[in-house]
Order: sequence, then structure tokens, then C-alpha cells
Amino acid sequence: MNADHLHAVLNDAVSRAGLTSDRPAAIRIGENAIFRLRPGVVARISRQGQLETARKEVAVARWLQKESVQAVRVLGEIQQPISVCGHAVTFWHELPPHENGSRVELAASLRSLHQLPVPREFELPLLAPFEGLAERIESAATFSDAERQWLRRHLDDLRAEYDRLPQGKPHSVLHGDAWPGNIVRSTGDGEILVIDLERFSVGPPEWDLLHTAISYATVGKLSHVEYAEFVDVYGLDVLDWSGYPTLRDIRELRLTLFAAQMAAENSQSTGQASHRLACLKGELGERPWKGWEAVP
Repeated sequence: MNADHLHAVLNDAVSRAGLTSDRPAAIRIGENAIFRLRPGVVARISRQGQLETARKEVAVARWLQKESVQAVRVLGEIQQPISVCGHAVTFWHELPPHENGSRVELAASLRSLHQLPVPREFELPLLAPFEGLAERIESAATFSDAERQWLRRHLDDLRAEYDRLPQGKPHSVLHGDAWPGNIVRSTGDGEILVIDLERFSVGPPEWDLLHTAISYATVGKLSHVEYAEFVDVYGLDVLDWSGYPTLRDIRELRLTLFAAQMAAENSQSTGQASHRLACLKGELGERPWKGWEAVP
């Protein structure tokens, strides 16, 4: 996002919110832009077209506070989000200095989250596990026509399998992107905070267990002891559920297409995208697959 454009959007939103900020400082400019307005207060500018998602994030933050869940907190006295030039601007209390939570802390947070009643004050959407995947396949220029055709068939097969998903735990509130970086620990008092609320939804709670299960069983990044600790704290081993392979395959497809999306922006990710696709196609043997690395 262009810096001059972002500052114009921010200045407009700050004025309309009745706030003041002499010299807003950019904390991060990426898919979303974060600016510090003053000590303890930040503004978040979304990509264009994300107004409904921002509305949901604000509603979820207020609901979590009401439910006494420690999470990132929205600035409560402002009617938000504020729409400027197609961007959704929201205002938040700045997080204290923090670090990623542990897998055990993630398990405890998910166990508590999944026990909350579904909110009545607003409607959380149903989990949409296939959102954006068809578009990512078509735009995956790093793959050949034959590879994209295979991906289309694979996506169709997974849609059909998801429609026949066997019964698991009752549907619950989901975080939607449950990895240790989204359950952070304050370095001051050790408080655990839930962050990144944009993918909250309602659906099978097993979805939130996928990141850890895949880290263990698909790519071998977790030891047996580490995974067993996560399972013991949460109280369920999702690997034992007959619906796990379907959710796992959907998640692996999402991870592969994310790498392809990044490869379109940074050629350094091309090899990782091709490696992941080869794994999905069964060309590199059985899981756990080695060589899955983070993409920029």
C-alpha cells in the first residue's frame, strides 16, 4: 500500500473518530497497515474491500471482553470501523511487549474458547474452508496447466468430502487461524492474549487443532512429546477422528496455494510451492514430508 495514500486514509479516519495524533508512527505495513497514534493506541488500516471483516473483528473483540477472555481490545468509545476510500480503519489498545505462546498455552486457550456460547449479539459466519481457493488455483502462474487442472479436481473432491464430513465435536466458536503466534504471552506479567480475530467463525472445533496436528504428522516439525502435551491439555487427539484426513487435506491445499500466491510476488517461494504440490500429488512418499519451510 502506498505510504502517502495510507497517511491520507489515516488522517481522515482519525479526524472522523474525534481522535488526535500529531505524528503517527508506522508499526507494520503489509497486508494490513498498523500505525501507533499515541502511546497505547494503534490504528489498523485493512486492504480495500474488507469492511465486513473489520466489523466482525470489532464485534468479536467486544464480545470476548464481555466473556472475560483476555484478547486484543478495541478502543471502546468509538463507533467503528470507519470506511475511507474502501479501507476499513479500526482503533485498538496497543498490545504490551509480548512473545508467541507455547503449544500448551495454545491448547488451553482453544479449550476455553471452544467452550464459549456462540454469541447472540451478532452473527458469526460459518467456517468457509474453501474461500478463495478456486481463485488462487487460477492465478497460480508458477504451476503448469496440467498442475492447475489436477488442483481443480482435487478441490472438487475435497468439497464433496467436506459435505460428507462425519460427526465430530459439536460446532463451536472457532479462532480460525490457531497457531502459537496468535496466542501471545505478555513478557511483563505472562498474561495470555488472543489476537488476530479476522477468521473467527462457527464450525467444527477440530479445525482449530489442524495447525498443531499438521506440524506433527504432516511435516514433522513437532516431536511426539510436544504433540502429546498439546493433546493432553486440550483433551482430544484430532488424529483419532475419522474426519481428520479431510480437514487435513483442505488445510494442506490452503498452505500449498498460499505458497503459490507468494511465489507470484517473490520467486524465492517458487521451489516451496512446487515441493508442496509434489507432496500433495503423492510424488514424495508418505507423510511426514520433509522440506516444508515457511514462505516470506
